[in-house]
Formats: sequence, structure tokens, C-alpha cells
Amino acid sequence: MSKPAKIVQIVLASVIVLAGVRLVLNLRERRITFVTSERKEVAVDPDYYVVPKKLHPQDLKDAKELTQQPVWVREGYRSVYFPYGPPVDFWHEAGRLRPIEKLDIKDVVVQHEPNTPGRQVMAVFDKDGKRYAFSIGTEENGNYQLFSDEILFIQDPHELYKHWPAEVWKAIEEHQIKPGMNELQASFAIGVGVPEGTGTTNPRIVDYPNNGHPVRVTFNNGKATEVKVGS
Repeated sequence: MSKPAKIVQIVLASVIVLAGVRLVLNLRERRITFVTSERKEVAVDPDYYVVPKKLHPQDLKDAKELTQQPVWVREGYRSVYFPYGPPVDFWHEAGRLRPIEKLDIKDVVVQHEPNTPGRQVMAVFDKDGKRYAFSIGTEENGNYQLFSDEILFIQDPHELYKHWPAEVWKAIEEHQIKPGMNELQASFAIGVGVPEGTGTTNPRIVDYPNNGHPVRVTFNNGKATEVKVGS
């Protein structure tokens, strides 16, 4: 190898070494570290995994399957019930079904309600030694619109939501909303609520009629943070 070629190799080697040293010093100075990004796992609310069974009734025969097991009220203080003789006494409201109230449906009947088209499909039950009935749908010209799946659970909510803490169930049974409860738990405690405004904001404010004892609840990120007596 000629002398000029050796000189070129030495110069190139020196340049490479200097570049490597400079890179190491630069990294130390800036304290650059390369970290593998960690996988973030998002916690899923166990309530999303609860899928209550439904009857999907299409006619009166299907609706009578409600008599084959106990049922529980889904939306407290929404459904009105009336004295049942028979017939149903639509003129006198007897009360409203309470949150997750357990009922034994004795029969399902169809009866015309005064001053309304078609007929009401009524679920008959006993309470305090008397018989009552509430609407689970309508019938007109042989066509049924039945809503029992939206009104009633056919499984015990205590089993469906057994992952809820004991203190939550205690508050529900005492018909109280406690900070930290979610909206479903609140509805189990004091019935259906009405969101203020569009109902899509956070925090979200919900007013609960609570059978004449109104309660106003603020939910932040889905959890109750403030509970006040409503108006």
C-alpha cells in the first residue's frame, strides 16, 4: 500500500473515532435515555359485563311467562299501579312501584282503559293483602306492544350486581344516595332521575323526584360527588 493511501486510512479512522466520542459525550450531556413505551390498560366497569335476561314477549301468552318467576322493578317510581277487582280500577291510582321492588306476578290480563284507544296489558300482583295491576304494554286489533323487559328484571338484581360493595347495597336498601355511587346504583336507591340540560356534560346533574322527596345529585366522571335535597 502506498504512503498516501495509508495517510488517508489513518485520517478516516481518526474522524470516525472522534465522531463516536462526540456522540457519546452529547448523549451524556443531554441525558437521553431510550425507554420502551409501556402498554396502558384501561379499567372496564364490571357493570358493562352484566347482561340481564329478557323475555322478548310478542303476545299475551308470552307475557304470562312473567308469572313463572319473581320479578324486580327496574325503574322505581315510574310505573303507576291501580286496584284490581277484577276489573282494573283505572280511576284510582294506588301508588307507584318502588325501586327494585320484588313482585310475584299472579296474572297478565288485557283491559280497556277509559278514554283511550286500544287496551292495556296489565300485570296483576298482590301487595299488603290486596291485589293491584300495572301496565306492561298495549293491545290494539290483535297487535301487541309489550315493554315488560324495560320495566322489570326477571333475575335478582342482587345477584346480577353482586360485585357491588356491601356498603353500596346497604345504601340502596336504605333508599339513599352516597358519594361515589354511579347512576345505576342511584336509580336502584331512589328511582328514575331527570338530567338537567342536555345531560351530556361533565359534571352531570340529575334531579330525582324520589316519590315526592326530590334529590339533586351531581355526577363527576360517572360518580356522585354532591347530593342535595331538591326542590
